[in-house]
Amino acid sequence: MSISNVQQSVIAAFKSAKTYQEPYQHWFLEDVLPEGMAEAVCALPIDAPFLEVDDAGTREANNSSRRYFDPENIAKFETANDIAQAFHSREVVDTVEEVFGADLSDSRIRLEFAQDRDGFWLQPHTDIGVKRFTMLLYLSDEPGHENLGTDIYKDADTHVGASPFKPNSALIFVPANNTWHGFEKRTIPGIRKSLIINYVTPDWRAVEQLPFPETYVK
Repeated sequence: MSISNVQQSVIAAFKSAKTYQEPYQHWFLEDVLPEGMAEAVCALPIDAPFLEVDDAGTREANNSSRRYFDPENIAKFETANDIAQAFHSREVVDTVEEVFGADLSDSRIRLEFAQDRDGFWLQPHTDIGVKRFTMLLYLSDEPGHENLGTDIYKDADTHVGASPFKPNSALIFVPANNTWHGFEKRTIPGIRKSLIINYVTPDWRAVEQLPFPETYVK
């Protein structure tokens, strides 16, 4: 696999994304990474953490056990490096701005390797503030995972549905005050694996999470 292969695959998926307007504008796309790469990410020897705080409804409650494509992991794993380099590239960044209308000036790429165990859930939230773009890239392909897509809400109290959870597919939205999403508590067989891909503003404080903490995408 090469960085250019990842770029080409991601750009093609972006340009073929299906747009939905309700309850807010979002996109769903498939075949994001080159063939076999989603499986390669799932196979990375990065331990899936146990929940430190049960029933919190936020990822922040378990900050110390979260995993990222950070400088250590992109140096260690070629697959992580290729993905990070591709999303950091001007070609992909320009396509994000063109297709989704996100302003990525003065932003940096952040990639979290989420590995969610049974008991995990997320209360409805919007991602506003320091995130300029959110992409939830689904990876795992275990029995029962087809029902583990991101939940979508009209507001903090009104659930309207969930995105499909298909390996190598993704949900995208540009964070705004109406982009309510979360994860209703339900049984998670095995480990629910995904990449949470954000472009974040200069105000992002946890720079140790970022693969290229000193470098802005544009």
